Amino acid sequence: MAEESKPLSRSEREAHIKDRAGWVITVVAALLAVNTYIANGISSSVLTNTIRANDTWNFYQAKSIKQTIAENARDEAVARRDTNKVAVLTAKIDRYESDPKTGEGKRELMARARALEADRDQAKLHSPWLTFSGSAFQLSIVLLSASILAVSMGMFWASIAVGLIGAVLMSQGVWLWAAWMI
Repeated sequence: MAEESKPLSRSEREAHIKDRAGWVITVVAALLAVNTYIANGISSSVLTNTIRANDTWNFYQAKSIKQTIAENARDEAVARRDTNKVAVLTAKIDRYESDPKTGEGKRELMARARALEADRDQAKLHSPWLTFSGSAFQLSIVLLSASILAVSMGMFWASIAVGLIGAVLMSQGVWLWAAWMI
């Protein structure tokens, strides 16, 4: 004759949930830590590229101002028919426009600033997914803790589901595998 299993007491159910939830909290907390580390790196990249792009655009603007001053000076030299001065200023103006040797002409600076902005914009695509993921992991931990206090397997399984959603969001934030969602 098969032995009938009797229902677990509240303390037995609590011990069972505590054991499972403890392990799951550890895993979800580790995922949250990794998610935060990745998100901070991306945030730093966005900030660094924004600052570098702004600095490059400022340098571009300074070159534009110098070029305008040189163009005005050249116009005055043309009016005075000073051909030597016109040639010197024309060469200077051309270097302000493009200077491949130093990489500090306006054309090169514009390309550098746009590349930095493109890198920044690409990094920004990751941020919302990692933010949502971190929130899901935190919610999962809260539900796991509540499942222990309420001795509720329903809350335990709900926390697992929320944690899995967080993991999917984190993978999207890292790899941007669902391009249609971007």
